[in-house]
Amino acid sequence: MRVALTGAGGRLGTALIAALTDSSFVADLLAWDLPEHNLDDPQSAERLVSRYRPDIVVHAAAWTDVDGCARDPVLGLRRNGTAVGEMAESCVRAGAGLVVVSTNEVFDGARTDGRPYRPTDVPNPPNPYGTAKLAGEQAARAAYCATGDDFAAAAMAPPGARATKVDETAADTAVPGLAIVRTAWLFGPPGADFPVKILAAAEAARISGSTLRLVSDETGCPTYAVDLAAAIVGLVREWGRRPDHRGFGGIHHVVNAGRATRAEWAREVLRLAGIDVPTADVPMSTWPRPSTPPAWGVLEPTPLPTGLLRPWQEATAEYIRLVARRPEARG
Repeated sequence: MRVALTGAGGRLGTALIAALTDSSFVADLLAWDLPEHNLDDPQSAERLVSRYRPDIVVHAAAWTDVDGCARDPVLGLRRNGTAVGEMAESCVRAGAGLVVVSTNEVFDGARTDGRPYRPTDVPNPPNPYGTAKLAGEQAARAAYCATGDDFAAAAMAPPGARATKVDETAADTAVPGLAIVRTAWLFGPPGADFPVKILAAAEAARISGSTLRLVSDETGCPTYAVDLAAAIVGLVREWGRRPDHRGFGGIHHVVNAGRATRAEWAREVLRLAGIDVPTADVPMSTWPRPSTPPAWGVLEPTPLPTGLLRPWQEATAEYIRLVARRPEARG
């Protein structure tokens, strides 16, 4: 297959390039990033899709600056919402499949029953980033619904206009050409992700003799980009191997198994790295931000053709071994 990838230079894009390059079913890999693919350009998607005619596009490009989206929600909606719709419409016109990468922040995180969010739960974004990402999901659904595929048409209404629960048979009906992959707390090279920031903060605390403060009231699913990429590649393979694309379409929650608070994850990072500094639990409100993440951002993993992802502790351990071989990554 000819597979196109947007956001090729990002964290997930880097992992996807490696995974797709090693996949025997990929005959041609198109890695799109700035300047050729520009989320701010309404014609960018159409130019690329119509010119290169991929069989399927993995749309990993996004503006992941959550606080930036809060400061400029119009730009956030453009990049994470409208641009997704433009890519979906271009793929529909070209007869191409599409994987849209979304986020746990489409959910408000107000749940107190200890249950993870399922694909059939009704989104209610708590911040402009989640609002924009949900708009992108809805725009992609609308584009593929226009082809005659019935994919959760009820779920495309604004959250406030919907019932408290979407009918499960409607909300998770698969569309042959479209898969939406929600994930959370992504880590991995390149760049300063949460584990690398924790290692740097711990080193600063050690030097200054201070206590490392860790957020204990935000819970989510740490997800290794390498593992997420492998799962997405499995979906792409499923799209190509079956004429009906069964097992591909729909909403998929793809995260490493288990859950953790930021503090629990940080302490596991420190343990794996062999760093001993005093720590203290603090609430999220300790550091006011333009955008507040969901306090409970736990997703229920969707069974995929490749199976469920391994526990986050195993994935973190693999990554810390990698970081330990690259001291410059801690800066």
